[in-house]
Amino acid sequence: MKRLILLAAAALVAAPALAAPVKSVETAKGAVVAAENGMTLYTFRKDKPGVSSCYDACAANWPPFMAEANAAADGAYSLIERKDGSKQWAKDGMPLYFWIKDAKSGDTTGDGVNGVWDVVRP
Repeated sequence: MKRLILLAAAALVAAPALAAPVKSVETAKGAVVAAENGMTLYTFRKDKPGVSSCYDACAANWPPFMAEANAAADGAYSLIERKDGSKQWAKDGMPLYFWIKDAKSGDTTGDGVNGVWDVVRP
């Protein structure tokens, strides 16, 4: 039994961390960064590196790009901690978001909204 517990613990430690699940997608505005599902990612100019200021109604319209518990920083992609302790992906320190009005892969309808939202470039 002790050996089984040690093997299980070793497997957890050896589990690979997940890198940022992103890809580049061609759009009418050129190449943008998207999540694995193809949906465009955005940054919010009111955020500061490593800190999200998009909560409540903002987060309802601009859902944060959340990270799995075992996600790990990878190059330009890092993780920030939200107020509730959950993790959100960031690029170059800036938190990443989706826009609820984008309906399909390649949509970029959130770019420039209120002069504070920008598509993320590769």
